[in-house]
Amino acid sequence: MNSTDLSVLKAAVHWLKEGHQVAIATVVQTWGSAPRPIGSWLAIRGDGQVMGSVSGGCVEDDLIRRVQTEILNRDLPEMVIYGVSQQEAARFGLPCGGTLRLLVEPKPELPVLEQILQSISNHAITCRTIDLSSGKSTLSDGSRNDTFICNESIMRTSYGPRWRMVIIGAGQLSLYTADFALASDFEVIVIDPREEYAEGIDREHIQFMRGMPDDVLLEIGVDSHTAVVALTHDPKLDDMALMEALRSPAFYVGALGSHTNTVKRKARLLEFDVTQAQLDKLYGPIGLYIGALTPPEIAISILAEVIAVKYAIPTPAKKFT
Repeated sequence: MNSTDLSVLKAAVHWLKEGHQVAIATVVQTWGSAPRPIGSWLAIRGDGQVMGSVSGGCVEDDLIRRVQTEILNRDLPEMVIYGVSQQEAARFGLPCGGTLRLLVEPKPELPVLEQILQSISNHAITCRTIDLSSGKSTLSDGSRNDTFICNESIMRTSYGPRWRMVIIGAGQLSLYTADFALASDFEVIVIDPREEYAEGIDREHIQFMRGMPDDVLLEIGVDSHTAVVALTHDPKLDDMALMEALRSPAFYVGALGSHTNTVKRKARLLEFDVTQAQLDKLYGPIGLYIGALTPPEIAISILAEVIAVKYAIPTPAKKFT
């Protein structure tokens, strides 16, 4: 993973090891048009250095001041609210009167953060429950279906790869797509049985799996938090993977190819016992139409479509020439 959250976690661990005072702020509730989702977090060092974001820049300056002058000297987590009144929302630049409720931890536990970091490195999901009356955290195994909880007694949140992208093929486009997916908080698995592509995957956070794509998909399991993206342009590899993906609960299944090749692919898949209802899940040609020509541009269009589907945003009709 190479997400903002991972960067925050690494910074907090590093600063604590160096002996700095560190506070961690987490978005626990939003009202109106808040710019950052629940669970977003920010690490603040005693000297004012920060990593991450809880508002996209709207309240950070004031929060840093409050942490430095008040909160770092306390022992227990504290709730901080921005934008309660229309005047405050305007003052802090929160759009449309948005409101943020933050939990600020002035004494994060280094061993707990190190365990979370190790878990993420192992591509596992960890659930942290913090007792608000003591500031102490406990860790447990998490799952992709965990939900964020914050009440008067506890905050419970999960860290790790909540979403996963499986890419069929290890070519240049796949690597750009993988990089953008990592930055967007996806766990990334690349599958390619071809020997000539075995040396092409050299990314620390990408899992590269050799083998036939359909077999590997069955091996790893595909759930409703998984996107499957077929990018080899080779029907022998893409079609078999798509058959398994379309039968699975995957929230997104897409395949590279022209409009003409997509029509031919759909006809082939129907011959292999894929139902029309399953076939209707296929996004092809893959990606939002943005006039993309280069591999990085096409990768951006692919991620844009995957993210839109992830958040149940209707995607516009594609234009074909």
